[in-house]
Amino acid sequence: MGTFHQDRGEYHGITIVVDTKGPRVYVGRCHDEDGQALLLADVDVHEEGQGAESKEQFIQRAARLGVWKKYDRLSVPKSEIASIRRLGDIPKS
Repeated sequence: MGTFHQDRGEYHGITIVVDTKGPRVYVGRCHDEDGQALLLADVDVHEEGQGAESKEQFIQRAARLGVWKKYDRLSVPKSEIASIRRLGDIPKS
């Protein structure tokens, strides 16, 4: 059946897209969260303005092709988060 973690957040174990209020977007597996931050595992990061891709183009590519891990773990302060979406919910266009 699998392991259930009643004490973890709703996104625990799910690959998510974390868009920030700034130029960064993160894609990684949600490991844990608390009142201060979201802890991601196997994370790729994109910063708009560096390279040719926009945030949305980066997200679309990740939805189609998967994530290229740049970091084992990364903490994203909740004060910086604009939105959270499941990567699997992103239409693959």
